[in-house]
Amino acid sequence: MYVGACLVRLSIPGARSLKDKRQVVRSLLDRSRAKFGVSAAEVADNEAWQYASLGFSSVSNDHAHAEEVLNAVVPFIENLRPDVEVLSVTMEVSRLDP
Repeated sequence: MYVGACLVRLSIPGARSLKDKRQVVRSLLDRSRAKFGVSAAEVADNEAWQYASLGFSSVSNDHAHAEEVLNAVVPFIENLRPDVEVLSVTMEVSRLDP
């Protein structure tokens, strides 16, 4: 079994309040879950208005598939919300033996 995790740090310059930020974050998380079947959550920067750290994970029986799914999330975010800047992406796929 392979478990992939991806941390995406975003800048949301148009957010003027936590409410603005949370609308953007909720949309990105919900649409990523629906399109890619990943688990997704805001994992840090919860109280920062213009920054968000989103975590995505994928479980697969194939290393390449887990990596492919996570690699597709970042361009999806960039295309879905061109007003949001991706600051950094950290990804790791690990094998877990049963």
